[in-house]
Amino acid sequence: MKKNYQLLPTLALSLFLLGGCAKNEEVAPSITNIAVANPDFQTLEDAAIRGNVALLLGNKNPNDGGNYTVFAPTNAAFARLGLTSAQDLTGLQQPFLRNTLFYHVFSGTLPGSALTPGSSSASALAGLQRRIIRRADNSLYVNGSKILGTDVRASNGLIHPIDKVLLATGADVLNSALALNNGDVFVKPELTFLVEAVLYCNLAGALTATPGSAPITVFAPTDQAFKDLGVLLNVPLNHPKDIRKLPVSVVTSVLLNHVVGGAQGSKFTSELPESTTVLSAGGAPVVLGAFNNGVLTVKGGGNGTNVANMVIPDVQCTNGVVHVIDRVLLP
Repeated sequence: MKKNYQLLPTLALSLFLLGGCAKNEEVAPSITNIAVANPDFQTLEDAAIRGNVALLLGNKNPNDGGNYTVFAPTNAAFARLGLTSAQDLTGLQQPFLRNTLFYHVFSGTLPGSALTPGSSSASALAGLQRRIIRRADNSLYVNGSKILGTDVRASNGLIHPIDKVLLATGADVLNSALALNNGDVFVKPELTFLVEAVLYCNLAGALTATPGSAPITVFAPTDQAFKDLGVLLNVPLNHPKDIRKLPVSVVTSVLLNHVVGGAQGSKFTSELPESTTVLSAGGAPVVLGAFNNGVLTVKGGGNGTNVANMVIPDVQCTNGVVHVIDRVLLP
């Protein structure tokens, strides 16, 4: 059922009365209070507490007219990442969670009327911008997250509910993968096979931001995706170092099949051309499926009918966008 987010302030106001004020006088709820009052933002409330930003967003901004603007992920947005409870959030390193929440915040008032296609806005995470994108069906996105409503008013700013958590690393693709590999994002390391493969093939430079380097879109297979590939090839890939059992030329060809540049470099799901074929950095075709519920399937020429699903889409890096997928794309 579609939520009427414009009613949130009215619903929340009834819960926050000033005990010492005149009869019928009401207190406008803060951004934090709205999250607390509305069950659709329960996981956001839990994240704000663990990320130590609840108090910040419960008070006036000391700058920019006293206001913040927050792109607020719903419970369903967090659930896309497997985060459905306060306990689940402990699987994320606290500094990363805190930075992620800051990436959702604009210091000042950013009304819905200012969310124009092609524009960008600064986030409270220093130096990182978000893009506003409009699709052909007139739906509006911030990066790859659909904007479900605008201008939910709070005493200290505005809330725009969104359907996906915004993710940004503040690092290039290589160093973002290394952060996952080192357990700096999730407590449990991830992308360890991908990092080992990149080092094995001496492709680190292709994923690193350097002066004049072109932006890229990277489809990054999970560790389980590489283990599944080992079963397919009858070559046990139980440990990242096992990648070195495969010929370097083969691994190089496979890795390059996961990188797309040119016109499709640095594209969020909301921008990728659906139901079409694009060329990878290795020259082999990569098939993109239909845009459905904010994601697309991806398939290499050697995958037959087996498509890869995006498990963590739209990770913004300094030199491109990464979409974590559940299958290795074979050329």
